[in-house]
Amino acid sequence: MSTRFTIKKLGAQGDGIAETESGDLFIPFTLPGETVTAARERDRAALMAVLEASPLRIEPACRHFTECGGCALQHFEAEAYRQWKREKVVHALKGFDCDIDPLVACAPHARRRVVLAARRSETGMLLGFNRHLSPEIISISECPISLPEIVAALDRLRALADLICATTKSFRMAVTVTGSGLDVAVHESGKLGEHQRRIASNFVLAQGFARLSIDDEIVIEPRKPVVMFGSVAVAVPPGAFLQATEAAEQTMAEIVGGHLKRAKKVADLFAGCGSFALRLAAKSEVHAVEGDAAALSALDRGARFATGLKRVTGERRDLFRRPLTFKELNAFDGLVFDPPRAGAEDQSKQIARSDVPFVAAVSCNPVTLARDLRILIDGGYQLRSVTPIDQFLWSPHVEAVALLEKPRKRR
Repeated sequence: MSTRFTIKKLGAQGDGIAETESGDLFIPFTLPGETVTAARERDRAALMAVLEASPLRIEPACRHFTECGGCALQHFEAEAYRQWKREKVVHALKGFDCDIDPLVACAPHARRRVVLAARRSETGMLLGFNRHLSPEIISISECPISLPEIVAALDRLRALADLICATTKSFRMAVTVTGSGLDVAVHESGKLGEHQRRIASNFVLAQGFARLSIDDEIVIEPRKPVVMFGSVAVAVPPGAFLQATEAAEQTMAEIVGGHLKRAKKVADLFAGCGSFALRLAAKSEVHAVEGDAAALSALDRGARFATGLKRVTGERRDLFRRPLTFKELNAFDGLVFDPPRAGAEDQSKQIARSDVPFVAAVSCNPVTLARDLRILIDGGYQLRSVTPIDQFLWSPHVEAVALLEKPRKRR
């Protein structure tokens, strides 16, 4: 049974919130000021109809919107959407003495890596994204956030998923656009037999894909998938972490590089495959620290075969278990760290005790960023700027780059 509700505000995940006698009710795909009917289940409700629409409601860009769970906010007018995203960072950093820069917007058709869900059904192979808060897979035929190369390959990717499927369960297919073609990294699709492996390999060759890997094992690699980090070509390992869009990565690198331009020796913590390190090495010596061996190896190969770089060293180290100590950090005059969503609490405590004069903090989670920044500020750092960056279009996620300085102690 549906009930009438008035939406008061947007929640952190982009759901509309209606205030009820039993508490806040979250209704996806609604906007503040709207009157809607929705079917309630505990603290959530499924939207049935919009009775009075907000003037900020627009036509979504994709036919799958509201079914596919990939996007949450396609119905939100662009400028209002960008203000809401910036406000997420403003809210998380409330109480910090620093202005928040305008949001760097994300263009559609720009995402170079997507993680698709796949499952064999009675009607054929499903390939797409899970329905909002559901294990059900919505098979897609378009995706306005993704690069055209991914969208154009959806039918071929669906056929490949059918060839490699050796399970009745759903599995994941990460697809990345590289300079060499599509890199397809599959997880939990089941164990391939030799005949199945041969057929899948022939299909990859025929379709011009760069690589197929299953559970991090390379099945076939006609061409090494190569990504450019500035002027440096890096052959990335299967399933490697990359920033979602090339434009956002370049913007972040420019902000970080501008802040660290006077540093002669830079530490790059949680360095990944080198998106910051290899750009920074054009002007500074860089020590890259990363826990993933394959990513660090890719960074090292990229540095060794590049020209015009300063010295680049690498260290494999789990920075959650064993952060660089403040004494180790004092060897550097610049530092960038870009941890996962959980942030870098213990590492931030060591940075706070250090004398590193220039620090750049990159984060995809404003909440953990705020915690880490508070640690640094309490340790004597001054927050100079924060730039929100939208590289997760129409989702509730937002990136941010924070720049800090500390006067260096005389020795």
